[in-house]
Amino acid sequence: MKGFKWNHKRVYRIYKELSLNLRIKPKKRLIREKPEKLVVPKAINEVWSMDFMHDQLGDQSGYRLFNVIDDYNREGLGIEIDLSLPAERVIRSLDQIIELRGKPKVL
Repeated sequence: MKGFKWNHKRVYRIYKELSLNLRIKPKKRLIREKPEKLVVPKAINEVWSMDFMHDQLGDQSGYRLFNVIDDYNREGLGIEIDLSLPAERVIRSLDQIIELRGKPKVL
């Protein structure tokens, strides 16, 4: 240090006096429970899965997809594609699929 004749012991003593030597506690890890195994459906229309996806076109305009899949045979029951998908459109799509295929036990 320029102009000061402090050695490392004096610097450490002042550092401790100013309480700059407080220990930073490490973050505690969260203990996670083991997830339950997914139940494999035994028949058609027992379990359906829904998913929203999005992507961009070459001109940077985005579009959204709404997919409904039957988990038993992995059949795509419905796909809605548009620039935006409001809730009314999703409900209408689900109503149409239920009208054609019947209501699932689990959605």
